Amino acid sequence: MALTITSQCINCDVCEPECPNEAIYFGAEIYEIDPSKCTECVGHFDEPQCVQVCPVDCIPKHPDHMESHEQLLQKYQGLMAGLKTKP
Repeated sequence: MALTITSQCINCDVCEPECPNEAIYFGAEIYEIDPSKCTECVGHFDEPQCVQVCPVDCIPKHPDHMESHEQLLQKYQGLMAGLKTKP
């Protein structure tokens, strides 16, 4: 499942550079996570890096984007395959 950033975000800027899939971006008011790119760091790390560095603990799992470890791994593999085909 993808992660999400709640309204408790303080825009501290520490999560965005930690995301290996570039799924985190600055939204209208707070940082947001693109669920199509978020693999919860599966394929890169054992734990989501954004969650590890968040000082206010505002990055829970997104209830609308439930995915198994296998699905997250497939998403990671698809993202990596897409990077290889870009010019």
